[in-house]
Amino acid sequence: MDYEVVIGLETHARLNTQSKLFCGCSAKFGAPPNAQTCPVCIGMPGVLPVMNEAALEKLTKIALALNCEIDQHTYMDRKSYWYPDLPKNYQISQSHSNLGTDGCFEMEVDGEMKRIGIDNVHLEEDAGRLFHPEGRDITYSEVDLNRTGTPLAEIVTRPDMRSVEEAHVFMEQLRSMLLYLDVSDCKMQEGALRFEASVSLRPQGQEEYGARVEIKNLNSMKAVVKCLEYEIERQTQVLNEGGTVQQETRLWDDVAGVSALMRKKETAQDYRYFPEPDLHPVVISDEWLEEIRASLPELSHDRKQRFIEQYKLSDYDAGILVSDKALGDYFEKAAELTGDPKAVANIIITEVLRELRERRTEIAELSVTPERLAELLELVKNDTISYNIAKEVLVDMIESGGPAGAIVEKKGLKQISDTSELETIVEEVLAGNPGAVDDVKQGKKKAFGFLVGQVMRKTKGKANPQIINKMLKEKVGG
Repeated sequence: MDYEVVIGLETHARLNTQSKLFCGCSAKFGAPPNAQTCPVCIGMPGVLPVMNEAALEKLTKIALALNCEIDQHTYMDRKSYWYPDLPKNYQISQSHSNLGTDGCFEMEVDGEMKRIGIDNVHLEEDAGRLFHPEGRDITYSEVDLNRTGTPLAEIVTRPDMRSVEEAHVFMEQLRSMLLYLDVSDCKMQEGALRFEASVSLRPQGQEEYGARVEIKNLNSMKAVVKCLEYEIERQTQVLNEGGTVQQETRLWDDVAGVSALMRKKETAQDYRYFPEPDLHPVVISDEWLEEIRASLPELSHDRKQRFIEQYKLSDYDAGILVSDKALGDYFEKAAELTGDPKAVANIIITEVLRELRERRTEIAELSVTPERLAELLELVKNDTISYNIAKEVLVDMIESGGPAGAIVEKKGLKQISDTSELETIVEEVLAGNPGAVDDVKQGKKKAFGFLVGQVMRKTKGKANPQIINKMLKEKVGG
């Protein structure tokens, strides 16, 4: 039987506030274990939490960007459960009065727009982290409570995704949106962006959903993709063998590449939600809400359309450049300085991004500023160096941090445009390759390219290619 895949995602994004959600402790990542705690965030008896207004503002931005209805009379709930890294035995979250509801997220998949429903956007505090030392005789785990109480935005989709590819695109484009909003740094290696996936199968044409399986412990987008592929295959096999898929929560083992039963799925009743008694309800005024709405930046989809219209870029190039806000900012600055956006887009997409991938770094950490990149392109534009030499210079700029002009001077990379000097070299190449000359005269284009390559080799890539081509055409045709 053919089955339709039904996928929903829950996204937890750590909001980039300076302090935690209900206390003044620093929310900065990377401090020594348990160095950023206080009686409030570790839940000592008698303490009183106080709402972080910056966290509420950032969550409101997310809800508005996702086209949600905003509950202007909202409150926090107490969610009752116990984990070792949440010492007060409950979590302050939202359930009965989520800040944002009934939204939608439009994303581009294979050139077409698809709308994903957003069930809700709500605020909650994070738990700490457990560390499990390895060793035969070790029977304990270590707890770091620095993360306890940091603010999380939870974004819950409706089950509107119908393939693993759609889920992957959703994660990438949602991450891009969060970065554009400047509400989270989205560093998955630091746990700042985490996903939980829900997947079910139903026979093609059936309206009723199948039993939903939720998968936790997904620490990367790659892990989400792998676990969805595995779980779809597992559930398909269960159904084809006449079995029944159970509604449950499973854990993903990224090393083994399998999911395993964690527990039967709880319901809201199991968590015993009730309004948090230590926090006042939040009343959002019309004026404050409109201020937040007015502060929303240009998001990636709108920016892409502007890049296409303003800079005359292709749909593909514009899509790459706006996928990362910092990359888009870098491009715009360099394009403004050079007045040649197509040349800037070309070198960023073909050379800069390749260097970033190889070095496993990001554009914000690149030593070559937009100003320095503009200087490099100016050397190409005025024929001081060729584009191929510019690629070599770019690598040196990244490694040394030096300006393009100084590197070109130091290494003697200036383009040879002296016609008399090039004339001599061209004659030498023609004399040494009579067979290729005959091939060119017979209309073989590859032979012409071979001769150009020989001249470039003799000049170590420094010959002006326009002059070489002109000279060769005048002498042998082609």
